[in-house]
Amino acid sequence: MDHTTIDPEFTAYPLRQLADAALQRAAQLGAEHADFRAERIRGQQIGLSDGNLETQFDSDDLGLAVRVVVDGTWGFAAVGDLTPEAAARAAADAIDVAKVAAAIAAERIELADEPAHGEVTWLSAYEVDPFDVGVADKIALLGGWSRELLAAEGVDHVDASLYQVKECKFYTDGATTALQQRVRVHPSVTAVAVGADGRFETMRTLAPPAGRGYEYLTGTGWDFPAELAEIPSLLAEKMAAPSVQAGRYDLVIDPSNLFLTIHESIGHATELDRALGYEAAYAGTSFATFDKLGTLPYGSPIMHVTGDRTAEHGLATIGYDDEGVVAQSWDLIAGGVLTGYQLDRRMARLKSLGRSNGCSFADSFSHMPIQRMANVSLQPATGGPSTAQLIASVTDGIYIVGDKSWSIDMQRYNFQFTGQRFYRIRNGQLAGQLRDVAYQATTTDFWNAMEAVGGPQTYVLGGAFNCGKGQPGQVAPVSHGCPSVLMRGIRILNTVEEAGT
Repeated sequence: MDHTTIDPEFTAYPLRQLADAALQRAAQLGAEHADFRAERIRGQQIGLSDGNLETQFDSDDLGLAVRVVVDGTWGFAAVGDLTPEAAARAAADAIDVAKVAAAIAAERIELADEPAHGEVTWLSAYEVDPFDVGVADKIALLGGWSRELLAAEGVDHVDASLYQVKECKFYTDGATTALQQRVRVHPSVTAVAVGADGRFETMRTLAPPAGRGYEYLTGTGWDFPAELAEIPSLLAEKMAAPSVQAGRYDLVIDPSNLFLTIHESIGHATELDRALGYEAAYAGTSFATFDKLGTLPYGSPIMHVTGDRTAEHGLATIGYDDEGVVAQSWDLIAGGVLTGYQLDRRMARLKSLGRSNGCSFADSFSHMPIQRMANVSLQPATGGPSTAQLIASVTDGIYIVGDKSWSIDMQRYNFQFTGQRFYRIRNGQLAGQLRDVAYQATTTDFWNAMEAVGGPQTYVLGGAFNCGKGQPGQVAPVSHGCPSVLMRGIRILNTVEEAGT
């Protein structure tokens, strides 16, 4: 199939006719606002254990939804039947939901204005649709990677997986009609070594999930053969590495680790609904409360963080969000100070912040859109240092690469992170790997300890498919770009010692 066109299986449905039936019925029944969304989300997961196929399943989520505001109250209904009659019934059901909910609604729903964008089509940046590649070919590729690692000395087990998604959406509120398609892939390979004493260590590829097509696995965007060739020796060195001595160290943190710290301590903390307490019952709140906007010293003056729905290959990148708001980029933290939040149309209007910045998303036709995270990224320093130069400026420290486990409190303030591998830095040089390392801090102490930010040559766009939020729970894909950074005097724990106390 031509990757420059929307999936014809999706556009074969009478999308405009469905929308007209829904919006006309909603208007007849008194809706002051109504929008219509039809979508198809295809997913495919393949997993191998020691070169043998362990998991292979496909999913196909298809349906339509109508969201309304009636007398200041939300109403929502969804159905898996893509017919005009079903669309009209969904509109009527959404109206009924709003009328019932009005009896218990605590606030009046009002939406920030958004200019009309007319009829638009948007496709994400990719070359090869992963769903055009045969399952056998994908299994063969993962199997080849697995066998290569298993043949190496010291590698006892290998897990390899590939997750792919193709998302097609049609949205209209009468003023904006957006037909969109985006593709994303997440390849991962993990090698495991088991020692004679039963201790085991793992080493996973650093390739982040990306808004790319199958070409990402076969040469464009990431050099998998080169990374896989390094894993056995890296794993062997980790097995033989000494355990870290707890204390305070200067850290150089690679983007492959820092992206997750950004996600947890900045991305979630700057969601305005969370900062206002709307997620307290499930996902938590935020220390970055609204009264601190424009004044909170989030980090050092060199800290510049943006929210972005436009980054090429970003997992949260889209043309228009699920409220018809055009994708944008904006500042969240500038000069180290909290300067903005992530908004949907309701949150923007609630706090008189002008337009939404396009952060409304639903992970299925059957879910109502909620405020979700943009691509939240730490910007590099123009002409800034390389990772090697950052390391050279450290006398006694640790270089951290790759993400692993993490923990953070409900206010996104106290946290602890580990990683894939850790290198001792002595007098500006790497001095072998360490193990059992975790760094611990509060969000503001950590980011205020940032002394230097790497240049654009160190910048990498990391991310995850499975950011969770909402009740009922939803997941959203999101990317976080960042350069390498230098942090001074961060507390390091020995995870084995901590577990034993």
